[in-house]
Amino acid sequence: MADPSSYRPKPGQIPDSPGVYKFRDEHRRVIYVGKAKSLRQRLASYFQDLSGLHPRTRTMVTTAASVEWTVVSTEVEALQLEYSWIKEFDPRFNVKYRDDKSYPYLAVTMNEEFPRVQVMRGQKKKGVRYFGPYGHAWAIRDTVDLLLRVFPVRTCSAGVFKNAARTGRPCLLGYIGKCSAPCVERVSPEEHRELAEEFCDFMAGRTGTYIRRLEARMTEAAEEMEYERAARLRDDIEALKKAMEKSAVVLADATDADLIALAEDELEAAVQIFHVRGGRVRGQRGWVTDKVEAVTTGDLVEHALQQLYGEETGDSVPKEVLVPALPELVEPVQEWLAERRGSNVSLRIPQRGDKKALMETVQRNALQALGLHKTKRASDLTTRSRALEEIAEALDLDSAPLRIECYDISHLQGDDVVASMVVFEDGLARKSEYRRFQIKGFEGQDDVRSMHEVITRRFRRYLAEKEKTGEWADGETGLTEEDGRPKRFAYPPQLVVVDGGQPQVAAAKRALDELGIDDIAVCGLAKRLEEVWVPGEDDPVVLPRTSEGLYLLQRVRDEAHRFAITYQRAKRARRFRASPLDDVPGLGETRKQALIKHFGSVKKLRSATIDQICEVPGIGRKTAEAITVALAQAAPAAPAVNTATGEIMEEEEYATDATDATDAESETTAGSAGEPVSAGSSDERRGQER
Repeated sequence: MADPSSYRPKPGQIPDSPGVYKFRDEHRRVIYVGKAKSLRQRLASYFQDLSGLHPRTRTMVTTAASVEWTVVSTEVEALQLEYSWIKEFDPRFNVKYRDDKSYPYLAVTMNEEFPRVQVMRGQKKKGVRYFGPYGHAWAIRDTVDLLLRVFPVRTCSAGVFKNAARTGRPCLLGYIGKCSAPCVERVSPEEHRELAEEFCDFMAGRTGTYIRRLEARMTEAAEEMEYERAARLRDDIEALKKAMEKSAVVLADATDADLIALAEDELEAAVQIFHVRGGRVRGQRGWVTDKVEAVTTGDLVEHALQQLYGEETGDSVPKEVLVPALPELVEPVQEWLAERRGSNVSLRIPQRGDKKALMETVQRNALQALGLHKTKRASDLTTRSRALEEIAEALDLDSAPLRIECYDISHLQGDDVVASMVVFEDGLARKSEYRRFQIKGFEGQDDVRSMHEVITRRFRRYLAEKEKTGEWADGETGLTEEDGRPKRFAYPPQLVVVDGGQPQVAAAKRALDELGIDDIAVCGLAKRLEEVWVPGEDDPVVLPRTSEGLYLLQRVRDEAHRFAITYQRAKRARRFRASPLDDVPGLGETRKQALIKHFGSVKKLRSATIDQICEVPGIGRKTAEAITVALAQAAPAAPAVNTATGEIMEEEEYATDATDATDAESETTAGSAGEPVSAGSSDERRGQER
């Protein structure tokens, strides 16, 4: 590990001008390329105290052994040179988007004497018109099959074309009218090229004019009583319209634009691009990247633009590029895009209307792509095994932690404090083993004390089950309830993970020590820098950024957070819907609803007599008396607030809403702490919820 001060340039040696810089390691390999408006200010930021650097930046500067730079005239030149160097040197610490597949394009080889329509992948070739990319090759073939009826362009390979020309007989497509058969000179090269140009115009989005022209010719043929020609034109129009339906109109103003959206976490980012031409989505593609360097969303957008348009020119760069965040230096990027297109390019964030709505669709696709990538990665057996081995090595465990339990505390400004416990076995979530807790030992906000209480309660139950059943060798029957289900806390983990840093780890370790448990490892994962903390250590364990072990710990921690915040929100919602009828012994939800339905509100029920309450089906006199006592003892509730509008709700209105919400509550909340529940959908972290 190199000391950055050993290769730090001397003061005044670095110019204060735009440029591009390279960090090299001891073997002279380029490990990072960057650009700067001011080389002096940017490079000085790398040579500060290491503790003040982002962990990824710290790893890069300690891996490097030298730095060099090149001065350029403008920021646009810096952007171009940075892209060229990243392509040339492939630095390990730069963000590099990688295709999750090789996307197919619909290509028209306009560089040949007889242009050919075909599916192409890989590097783009000069003189070839490209449309797409498409998600699947079959989607291209379906579109081409429809269009060949109207634009019978050659689709055969060079070998088939030469053989047909030699024998004087066209292929099957030539016989059925889906090829103009230039191989046997049914059309001249000029006529065939004109067909290819019309095909390209249609694919480029200029569809309306051509369809109107065909409709006019169809009407003319019908007026001249040439009904067979009119029928053929009608079928051609239907084929074109069917091809157009495969790409629905998304922007009514026939815009040419590319929409770029990002989904990211601390370690990875996924980008999705929709190519809109003539107001229709003509292609879609996506990448996934490891976040090797410390980057913002704007930086990721800039890297995506370089990847997307670095090799493109002309119309391949659209007039408008819509992004979720602008790069830090937006003007040079915009100038660079304009140079590649040959005219002005608008780079902006959509604020309203159809474009913003479409951007939300692209964003959902990016989130789905990132989730799918993580699912594929997590489901691989070899990857999971490597992750568990890396965790065992980093934490100095005797064996891989086959069962991992993770705990998280959640609250809203100290109210409704709850905790979650999630379980991963063999690297996969075991949702039937999930548990949740209400903090009962104290009131208020204290995450450390809460963590101590939860760990104590969970492992006190474990010790009680162990004492009841004896050693595990006593037989499997001791580990199950009478109905055959596993006991709630009977199985111990090999590793306990807590969401937090040193204080939370120390609290969890102290709880285990107080219970006399010394064979369970403890660690914590601090979210800010993804550091792994172990008990009694002043410095964290920093796993490599590409470590599968770190990825698994992150998944476990994020799942615990999601499960905790779901329970905390449900508990808060249930508290807001609390009713004085909840305190009546033996009064269930069905009879509560019957009472509210009969009287209309709690206010009217409170003023009713015992005899009137007895008129409700299912309510006896004893229960009616209990209801009357409960309502008399309960103080009038504070006005309820509609959280969607901020309006104060009348008690009648509130009672109706509470009744309507009962079914939803029964699905999203659970009973006492420790009950097994199924994990719901993922939650966003918003507000001051923790």
